Amino acid sequence: MGGMDTAQWVIRIALAVMFFGMGVSHFVPSVARGMSAMIPEALKRRVSGKALVRFTGVCEIAGAVGILVPATRFAAGIALVLFLIAVFPANAHAADNPERFGRAAFPFWPRYLAQVALILVVLLAVV
Repeated sequence: MGGMDTAQWVIRIALAVMFFGMGVSHFVPSVARGMSAMIPEALKRRVSGKALVRFTGVCEIAGAVGILVPATRFAAGIALVLFLIAVFPANAHAADNPERFGRAAFPFWPRYLAQVALILVVLLAVV
């Protein structure tokens, strides 16, 4: 295993642990309620917030497992990138309403830059 292979392996493990942990947290009732509240109302009119939170939790868990399996690694990485893009509106909604979301309302630009950085790390780990 070369230096880059080892680095990618370590990054994959770290990402898998992070995404798996975050995915499981979507099924903790108190956390799920907070996440559901972050979903913009326009979206919750179409799909239940509880269902969206559970679905995104399953997506994170599947992505965590998928990036560890060589046969699914690239597809899982692309799916995680799309996932991170798809959930960003909820993060932006929280950032726009700090009085409502408290600590979850991390300021928009730092959150945006962190999301872009995470996307780049996922891509680095799977290519």
